Amino acid sequence: MREYKSVPRTIFNIFNIFVFVCVILLCILPVWHVVCASFSDAGWVLSQSGIIWRIKGFSLKGYELVFQNRDIVSGYLNTFFYVITATALGMVLTVMTAYATSRKDAIWGNAIMFFITFTMMFNGGMIAYYIIITKGLNMFDSRLALILPVCLSAYNLIIVRTAMKGIPESLIESAQLDGAGHVRVLVSIVLPLMKATLATVILYYVVAHWNSWFQASIFLRDRSKFPLQLILKEILITGNVTTTITGGTSAKASDYSGDLILYKQTVKYCTIVVSTLPIFIFYPFIQKYFESGVLIGAIKG
Repeated sequence: MREYKSVPRTIFNIFNIFVFVCVILLCILPVWHVVCASFSDAGWVLSQSGIIWRIKGFSLKGYELVFQNRDIVSGYLNTFFYVITATALGMVLTVMTAYATSRKDAIWGNAIMFFITFTMMFNGGMIAYYIIITKGLNMFDSRLALILPVCLSAYNLIIVRTAMKGIPESLIESAQLDGAGHVRVLVSIVLPLMKATLATVILYYVVAHWNSWFQASIFLRDRSKFPLQLILKEILITGNVTTTITGGTSAKASDYSGDLILYKQTVKYCTIVVSTLPIFIFYPFIQKYFESGVLIGAIKG
């Protein structure tokens, strides 16, 4: 009987391993293709079809052209500013709101959470949103339009609130009996007990703000305020690599006609690598908290 049960289990394990290996390959191959193409000879890249498996004719010319573009450099700086500012503000608001609504003695705590959750499913639409930001709050072509309206996520708030509700109430009551106020309880007891959840939510905020481009596309007109992802969108979707090739200057594209043809595809690959590299560097530092943080925030509804 034991041998009979072990055979289906073995088959199931082998099938699981096969499926997950395929998923891993599907995730890794596009990244490997882009990295190899970005470091390869531009002429060789143009002659290839399908996935590029190796680097041939190692060259950094594509990266040189990318970093000559002033829009790329300013986009990097703008994105770092938006990500750091919006994430910091979002974490403060998320933690404060989650703590206030997670306490048992909170007045209308569940009602407040209902209205917050309601916004995840229903909203006034794009036109109303645009009018509020541009006319009501006067944030058109302002950096604040990329920070204030999107700094707080209802989904992340639910994760943090659920994790806080899982903390034993006896710990908080003991601290309050010793004279600790809500700020002291939050800083000294609650936050140290949920580092994994906070790290996970920080990752969610950072990735969301780093990849954001739609807000900038509808609210910003000054190119000096564009985030990196909006510049990347212009290069990849519209195929506009002229500014990149010419180094962000007003030089005529005809002077760079050879580079425009030869390096057009390579510049796209290099821009993708440059725009995603910070996330690849940032993720390993909090990866160990990721799984436990999500599970802790999903224990209770």
